Amino acid sequence: MPKYVYNFTEGNKDLKDLLGGKGANLAEMTNLGLPVPPGFTITTEACRAYLRDGREPDGLQDEISQHLADLERAMGRRLGDPADPLLVSVRSGAKFSMPGMMETVLNIGLNDESVHGLAKQAGGNERFAWDSYRRLIQMFGKTVLGIDGDLFEHAIDEVKRAKGTTSDLDLDADDMRALVDTFKGIVREQTGKDFPADPREQMNLAIRAVFESWNAPRAVLYRRQERIPADLGTAVNVCAMVFGNCGMDSGTGVAFTRDPSTGQQGVYGDYLQNAQGEDVVAGIRNTMPLQELERIDKRSYDELLRIMEILENHYKDLCDIEFTIERGKLWMLQTRVGKRTPAAAFRIATQLVDQGLIDMNEAVTRVTGDQLAQLMFPRFDASGHTPIAKGMNASPGAAVGKAVFSSERAQELAAAGEDVILVRRETNPDDLGGMIAARGILTSRGGKTSHAAVVARGMGKTCVCGAEQLDVDLENRRFTAPGGVVVNEGDVISIDGSTGAVYLGEVPVVPSAVVEYFEGKGDTSDELVAAVDRILRHADSVRRLAVRANADTPEDAARARRFGAQGIGLCRTEHMFLGERRKLVEDLILASTDEERQAALDALEPLQRRDFIGILEAMDGLPVTIRLIDPPLHEFLPDLTELSVKVALAGEQASEKDRRLLEAVKRLHEQNPMLGLRGVRLGLVIPGLFAMQVRAIAEAAAERKRQGGDPRPEIMIPLVGAVQELEIVREEAERILREVGVDALIGTMIEVPRAALTAGQIAEAAEFFSFGTNDLTQMTWGFSRDDVEASFFSRYLDLGVFGVSPFETLDREGPGRLMRIAVDEGRKTRPDLKLGICGEHGGDPDSVHFCHEIGLDYVSCSPFRVPIARLEAGRAACAAAGSDTR
Repeated sequence: MPKYVYNFTEGNKDLKDLLGGKGANLAEMTNLGLPVPPGFTITTEACRAYLRDGREPDGLQDEISQHLADLERAMGRRLGDPADPLLVSVRSGAKFSMPGMMETVLNIGLNDESVHGLAKQAGGNERFAWDSYRRLIQMFGKTVLGIDGDLFEHAIDEVKRAKGTTSDLDLDADDMRALVDTFKGIVREQTGKDFPADPREQMNLAIRAVFESWNAPRAVLYRRQERIPADLGTAVNVCAMVFGNCGMDSGTGVAFTRDPSTGQQGVYGDYLQNAQGEDVVAGIRNTMPLQELERIDKRSYDELLRIMEILENHYKDLCDIEFTIERGKLWMLQTRVGKRTPAAAFRIATQLVDQGLIDMNEAVTRVTGDQLAQLMFPRFDASGHTPIAKGMNASPGAAVGKAVFSSERAQELAAAGEDVILVRRETNPDDLGGMIAARGILTSRGGKTSHAAVVARGMGKTCVCGAEQLDVDLENRRFTAPGGVVVNEGDVISIDGSTGAVYLGEVPVVPSAVVEYFEGKGDTSDELVAAVDRILRHADSVRRLAVRANADTPEDAARARRFGAQGIGLCRTEHMFLGERRKLVEDLILASTDEERQAALDALEPLQRRDFIGILEAMDGLPVTIRLIDPPLHEFLPDLTELSVKVALAGEQASEKDRRLLEAVKRLHEQNPMLGLRGVRLGLVIPGLFAMQVRAIAEAAAERKRQGGDPRPEIMIPLVGAVQELEIVREEAERILREVGVDALIGTMIEVPRAALTAGQIAEAAEFFSFGTNDLTQMTWGFSRDDVEASFFSRYLDLGVFGVSPFETLDREGPGRLMRIAVDEGRKTRPDLKLGICGEHGGDPDSVHFCHEIGLDYVSCSPFRVPIARLEAGRAACAAAGSDTR
């Protein structure tokens, strides 16, 4: 029978899969000799068994009883003993941090009898005991019994109103005792049952609630957002309670070993006197800076700083720490590698290298392409703009949008294409959907460790929190800023997550310092730019994958080169047929004789040649893969319905050209263009089309050579499904290349499943493969992206059919499997076969790792994603060499 329960003394930080992050780190701190309250962890295996079978696994209750008895012996108290009660917390703890998404219940073991024993323990502090009891009923009612939490909040507000106060601290023991009675009445009214008085029943129900919270809607949504696997389950941590709400010599706080917003070393965090931990992260009461603790309790402050140094040196990273002080005694309740902003991630990684704690390979794995992408977002140019308020710079970025005051409204407007800023007094886990939908988050309460700040940093979402100057009126959907400035729902505001400033109206943006650096204008004396430069240089030095760009114009090609591209992996020639040139394509389609067709081709050729000259010049000395025309010709013609209406309305007055165009549109119209007359099929059906393009490429290369350049064109034949198609086009292309006197590789785009399955044959005629993973995904799944993304993808994500859209990240088991086959069989036929990817997946971090894994030579992506792909290719190499990717 598997072991389902571990004491904190039995685990370590490497057992996160089994004990979850919280349990593994509690065990690690216990092993380090730090002051951790005793407790035990119920494993993720137990959770998975419970969720799979709908009941606790056999033997679990016996193990819990054994470990509870050990805990009672260690503490010298029994759970819920009326005279001298042991109280425990029951807290979730998945492998990956999911702040606030699952359940926690504190003060388990309290009832009408043991509350008096708790008051006695606290030296007769009746207020503390009854406050702890009302907290238990409130948390238990909401998280375990599923009661609307607002019912409890409204009851507290009523008591405060009657007392003439807005602070919980002004409520005395009698007020708390009355709240307990009120809360028990709410439980009875909402559930039809009394609040459970038996301490063991409380604990068992709380454990099951934590298991079940793994599949709560907000947890599912958060996992999807953060791409956390759905089958991990959560551990449950049962820990002896220590109390921060015993009086003003007690309190609770959250500390960071470095600033999670900037990465700067120092003392960062929040502290609340006479409070329990949930008060800090909920943002209900505004906290004081952690430095104030030195004045309040210097002994505990000094010990905390000592422990913070121990933990950072031990974990070799920024640590996020939760602690409680109980009547002057410091207790450590949690530590984890802390979430940090992208800027902080890059700075901290290089700082730790300079401190000798990690090497550069590890530094590369400590940052991500997604974080680098966020650093490339624009920033505000606030000159001439005066903020209406200022809060804490919780998560950087420049966000502009309409102010909205509920999660539901944020999601509604965002779905309609509107940019929104979610404004709340404080956020809670139920606001997650709105937080994801919003461009930014603004709260009037809470510090840098509040729910809003922690979740926003994790998502890379702009956040300003604790803007106390704002009077947020949720009922009337507005807030009032100093000076009487009123912002109603729908008004546009701008929030600066780097400074904490809040502006009325839209503030203009300018390029980020990181983008200016990539453009060659940046100043590497800037600490952040220097960190990005240093990490990218190392990533470039270790990566095996080359990084090219998808670029169709000389301007895009030049930018891609500035951003570090090592060539072009996809130049789409059909983009050169748009605009004014569309008429020439119409002439080609309408041609009824060989002479008319050739005249249209002759008119297009010099235009294409000129484009190719510019692109080859921008990428001089680097490979440029040029894809011959791929989409069906009807895409260059007017819409069938619109043209039909136009001709019908004109009647006999319709022009001959419009009539011929309508006939051509009807002839070329396809029910599913993705599977019709396109790609290599066009080249075989329309004589001279591909020959014109090849000649334009060859003559452009010849012209560049005459100019002293070093052109390296590669000709890519799209949509090949049979080697015979490629052989026919290749023969004609080679003839033209010989005539012009230019060399060029000839290869194909693997985007049809049959091409992947017959790659060994196709490699006989191809010198390179480039995987067109957008079409390969569509054809493997059997759906058209344009038709299905809006219709059922959200439902498939909800049902778990997709963990993430297969158009965002490569589906390794479907198209990825076909790619593996093509790589293996292609290289068996032609060992020097060059392999790359040019679909949009080429810039997706997870897909880049997959491309490294299967042995591709390069990835290709849009110019702005080139730095991201460079970094991820380096991370893939470091991970393969054995570094721990976090």
